[in-house]
Amino acid sequence: MQLNGASRLTLILGDPIAQVKSPAGMTAAMQARGHNALVVPVHVSPANLGALLAGAALAQNLDGIIATIPHKFACFAHCASTSPRAQTLGAVNIMRRTPAGAWHGDMLDGEGFVAAMRAKGRDPAGETALLVGAGGAGSAIGLALLQAGVARLAVHEPDATRRAALIAKLAAQHPGRVVEGSANPRGHGLILNASPAGMRAADPLPVDITALEPSLYVGCVITAPEVPPLIAAARARGCSTGTGTEMYAEVQKLMLEFLLTPHA
Repeated sequence: MQLNGASRLTLILGDPIAQVKSPAGMTAAMQARGHNALVVPVHVSPANLGALLAGAALAQNLDGIIATIPHKFACFAHCASTSPRAQTLGAVNIMRRTPAGAWHGDMLDGEGFVAAMRAKGRDPAGETALLVGAGGAGSAIGLALLQAGVARLAVHEPDATRRAALIAKLAAQHPGRVVEGSANPRGHGLILNASPAGMRAADPLPVDITALEPSLYVGCVITAPEVPPLIAAARARGCSTGTGTEMYAEVQKLMLEFLLTPHA
């Protein structure tokens, strides 16, 4: 690995951060493309995020910021410009420095999730989908599914305020296709967990697994464990599945293009 005084930096910000696996892979992928670059994990609390970003912006060899839980919404406020999808969601998971020194942001979780699903041979167009979780990743996945042509998206989220906000946001652009959901997967072809349920052994399952049928596609954003309980249960019932590791492999490809492609 190349590492010297000319190395360019990208920071990945999270709270916690120890579970994040992408720094090594992103660094290797950048260097494989001839870029003397390094991706560094940084553990920062929400209370200190603004101060860290203000200070980090002074580093002249800092080219990018990757935002993970819980900073995707807060980082949006630090961008001078964003992609249309990030503007819709009010969240970003990646930021790059513009020639003027400001931050331009995008939200790539949803596009990566859909790409991973298609790689498994499941096209969301025309499907009915149940989305569990209305946080940063869930919001992005919901928007990407609607843009990919799902016929109906049901959103299940225990936090009523956050659930209502996401439904209203998505329904404004896709009227008649977004409804409130529940933990019952019946009536849906796609079951998608974008919540943290499954990261800890004591977590309840995000949906009623007794209602899972072999025709369903079940996806999950969790990367640790690599096969979370929902995915294990879905596979036992004959469902096709997509893991968080597979999703983030696609997100990483998109992030590399975002960071490394010349831009104005």
